[in-house]
Amino acid sequence: MRSLTLALPVSPMAVRKGKTLAVSIQEHMAIDVCPGPIRPIRQISAYFPRLSPTSSFSEPLSPNQVAAPTSLSPSSAEKGGGAVGRGSSSLLLPGAAGGGGSLSAMSSMDTSIEIDSCDSDDNTALGTLEFELLYERATSSLHCTVIKAKGLKPMDFNGLSDPYVKLHLLPGACKANKLKTKTVRNTLNPVWNETLTYCGITEEDMYRKTLRVSVCDEDKLTHNEFIGESRVALRRVKLDQTKHFNICLEHPPPLPSPTAMSTALRGISCYLREWETEQMRSLEERGRLLLCLQYFPPSSDGDVKGEAKERARGGLCVGVKRCAHLAAMDVNGFSDPYVKTYLKPDVQKKSKHKTAVIKKTLNPEFNEEFFYEITFSELATKTLEVTVWDYDLGKSNDFIGGMSLGCHSQGDPLQHWIDCLKNKGTKVERWHTLTNELPGSTLQE
Repeated sequence: MRSLTLALPVSPMAVRKGKTLAVSIQEHMAIDVCPGPIRPIRQISAYFPRLSPTSSFSEPLSPNQVAAPTSLSPSSAEKGGGAVGRGSSSLLLPGAAGGGGSLSAMSSMDTSIEIDSCDSDDNTALGTLEFELLYERATSSLHCTVIKAKGLKPMDFNGLSDPYVKLHLLPGACKANKLKTKTVRNTLNPVWNETLTYCGITEEDMYRKTLRVSVCDEDKLTHNEFIGESRVALRRVKLDQTKHFNICLEHPPPLPSPTAMSTALRGISCYLREWETEQMRSLEERGRLLLCLQYFPPSSDGDVKGEAKERARGGLCVGVKRCAHLAAMDVNGFSDPYVKTYLKPDVQKKSKHKTAVIKKTLNPEFNEEFFYEITFSELATKTLEVTVWDYDLGKSNDFIGGMSLGCHSQGDPLQHWIDCLKNKGTKVERWHTLTNELPGSTLQE
């Protein structure tokens, strides 16, 4: 391929006895268009430098750097509203006072000053969420009213999203306590006005648990996409008072990584992680159970008949009311739960009672009562074990969770047992946390 040439006048040193020198188009572009070294393109952020946290105001400026104001004490920065940090117009530029300054003076600025690499758009473009929280002490329930969201990050090709809100109580098994709103299609400003309720939330839970509120984009063909979240410590919510929240969505907190540690610290970190995982597995929450206990003292009335006559001889009445937020054991995301109760030690194995099976639910209502004929002195040596199971046809039933009440229990189960023994003839109801382990019992169906 023949190269294109131009006959151009050149300097006298390049003239050969009156003849013109043939210069190729490539050489012409290299000489005329790029006469010097390539310089980086100056960005607008270079005209508003921000000093690094480690730099000192007393350090001398380079010859190419723009001189900053001579007095930049913390007090003056506070009075100026932090103008230097934000790069506002109150920052004096060279020549601004005398009127002789020009943009060329700014163009000679040295760009070696450390620039904050945090992109503010990445932190604010996720959107905002508005919701309310109300805890009712009388019903031990937490109500979360999801109102609306604004300016959500677009997740679909059409520049919109199909957002919905998920709630999780932490710590706890996510599948057991997940609540979800409806999905609003093709919008970045959805309005839900939907109330989601957690049942069986005790006052202790309000002091130690955190509510995770997540906004996600629903996709029918692929996995749902995460938009943003916010976490609210429930201790911020006063009892029986509605608290309003209007918050900016955030990215999930990063998981700690031991890669930057030394070998010894990395080994300790891995050990602690395994130990913490094992502890969380052994104490995993599987849902809540509302239980009612009532002890009937012996009665001297001999005219009663039927069930009343049986209870007249004295004993313990166990009422299984309902369960809430059980762990899902089936592939459809639900369970077929039922409850069993034992009063141990049980030598003759006659203390087992079982409720009916309720299909496809994680919040079953049983409202069944079981009576154990026993004296008050014997009751002090007994332990009531309550287990929740998932019914499976044709194979072994799955254990969901359980708990035990007796004089050797701890926490709420022990207090519930003591209140029952102290208040004879009175119904005592209380919510209990189900765990995946029940000490002292064999979890075999």
